[in-house]
Amino acid sequence: MTSTQVPTGTGCPVHHGYQPFDQADPFPAYAELRAEEPVMYDERVGYWVVSRYDDVKAVFADWETFSSENAQAPVRQRGAQARQIMEDGGFTAYSGLSARVPPDHTRIRKVAAKAFTPRRFKVLEPFIRDNVVRLVEEMLARPEARGDLVRDLAYDVPTITILTLIGADIAMVDTFKRWSDSRGAMTWGDLSDEKQVPHAHNLVEYWAECRRLVADAHEHERDSLVGDMVRMQVEGEPITDHEIASVCYSLLFAGHETTTTLISNALRELLGHPDQWAEVVADPGKAAPAIEEVLRHSPSIVAWRRKALVDTTVGGVDIPAGAELLLMMGSANRDESRFEDPEAFDITRPNAREHLAFGFGIHYCLGNMLAKIQTKIAIQEVARLAPHLRLVDDPIAFGDNLSFRAPVAVPVSWKA
Repeated sequence: MTSTQVPTGTGCPVHHGYQPFDQADPFPAYAELRAEEPVMYDERVGYWVVSRYDDVKAVFADWETFSSENAQAPVRQRGAQARQIMEDGGFTAYSGLSARVPPDHTRIRKVAAKAFTPRRFKVLEPFIRDNVVRLVEEMLARPEARGDLVRDLAYDVPTITILTLIGADIAMVDTFKRWSDSRGAMTWGDLSDEKQVPHAHNLVEYWAECRRLVADAHEHERDSLVGDMVRMQVEGEPITDHEIASVCYSLLFAGHETTTTLISNALRELLGHPDQWAEVVADPGKAAPAIEEVLRHSPSIVAWRRKALVDTTVGGVDIPAGAELLLMMGSANRDESRFEDPEAFDITRPNAREHLAFGFGIHYCLGNMLAKIQTKIAIQEVARLAPHLRLVDDPIAFGDNLSFRAPVAVPVSWKA
């Protein structure tokens, strides 16, 4: 069976309100899926949609049956012109880790983990805090007493952090954001062949910069994550320049896009629940458990992909070898069987840390600690500097995407 064929015997399509690329408010549809068809084939995208907590976690855990090889594959096939642009431009980027399978995944993650250490995060903390304070104060200085937490804070903070960690030029924030937007659109978006063309050019530039960073680290001693991996390679660790560049390619996307969204969603949710925001303002230590509840209730990534290597079953449903699965973490995190009153946002929830926002198993997100550190600092400094910040009473829009649920803007106001 190809990924675009409807499996025999499924009958007429029933989608239970689920729209694959619509992230405005997918949660009612998730609830319907869990209740009525927790493992559903969606012929519109060619994936088996898995929506219950236990099933999603079990698939993540069984990497030998469910391969991650499709995790970074384009949802929509690239058009001929985009493919030619990327081929002519020498684009050969591959996933750093998320789409790798053992033994390559094990080998590369071991090297990356040695470079991606808590020591580096601790060194960055004062820099992150200074950056957050500067951005918040600049926003609050506006005479119109209005701002946008995405544009004014969440956009810059994780981008500057990951560029510093990698050893890239922090003056290129807007350039890396443009490249990252193209990567997200080309991998998880629903673009026509024509709309793919400018994004293809951006990906060629993005990959060339990743290769340049590795080459530069060979030429000059660099105190950076790329520099660390190059040194380990020279000292005998089994990792190639292409693989280091691929890790860079992944981190320069995942290392800031999802954290931009996490910071935005954390402040959006807390400000949207004034009583809980007041608790964080009164006790900054409550920022850490609040982040776990944000990750459960409003994760940056709501769906991830796997491929069945053999005939198997998920949730009692037969899944044929070669079938592709869409694991709905956004749904699993609100599964009634795991979380009491799951639709409620509650920063005191005792088991919020059981969320699957960072995946599970051998591919558990390597950068989870850095994402949490930056978000905690952002929450604490906004609570200190702008405790009376409030959401503007406008609907918040989310970009269309299969996997990422990112607010386009989080408008706020305060007393001048």
